[in-house]
Amino acid sequence: MIEFDWDWAFAWEVLPLLLDACLITLQATLLGSMLAIILGLVLALLRRSRFKAVSYSAYWWMEFVRSTPLLVQIYFLYYVAPEWGLNMSPMVTGVIALGMHYGAYLSEVFRSGIDGVEKGQWEASIALNLSPYRTYRDVILPQALRSMIPASGNYIIAMFKETPQLSAITLLEMLQLAKIMGSENFRYLEPFTLVGLIYLVLSLVASSGIRLAERRFPKEGFTLS
Repeated sequence: MIEFDWDWAFAWEVLPLLLDACLITLQATLLGSMLAIILGLVLALLRRSRFKAVSYSAYWWMEFVRSTPLLVQIYFLYYVAPEWGLNMSPMVTGVIALGMHYGAYLSEVFRSGIDGVEKGQWEASIALNLSPYRTYRDVILPQALRSMIPASGNYIIAMFKETPQLSAITLLEMLQLAKIMGSENFRYLEPFTLVGLIYLVLSLVASSGIRLAERRFPKEGFTLS
């Protein structure tokens, strides 16, 4: 029979420190998400380019990034890029790796959302002589955003749950701190359990927020200007 020798005193002692490290995890997720959304939108637009060289270049970049493990990309940016003079802190490396990796996935979500806008909306924009910029800003993206929310939210939650991989480059996020606490005190049960619970609670809250945002988002879209 397995005995769970849970020490509440130790759990309460390490909890505040884990919550502090959680802020680093959230910071990496937030900044990585912002970068992923920007890169994803740019890649989606490049994939729709009428110039085949541009479209194919974006496609092969997306395939390359999505077909290689996130951990390899993190290692490459942190340990190989400095040989080319690109030195970055663990946080900057993690944000770029997360943004680049999930930007490739989000690009397909954005492209699918844009493709889902009715053909008549494109024709109306042409009839009104709108520029490509105004067509996307005022007509297409406001209508495509609602369909993008669920899948985009799921990828951002997945990114949040993959931030422990940043411990491989010494970023002191929750899992890395839990490992240190466990090795210093010879007790891994409490810190790892608390880390799992924190991830669970935050993921459930984020999922609820995404569902609420989807329900509240106007079906007809809104003006971005």
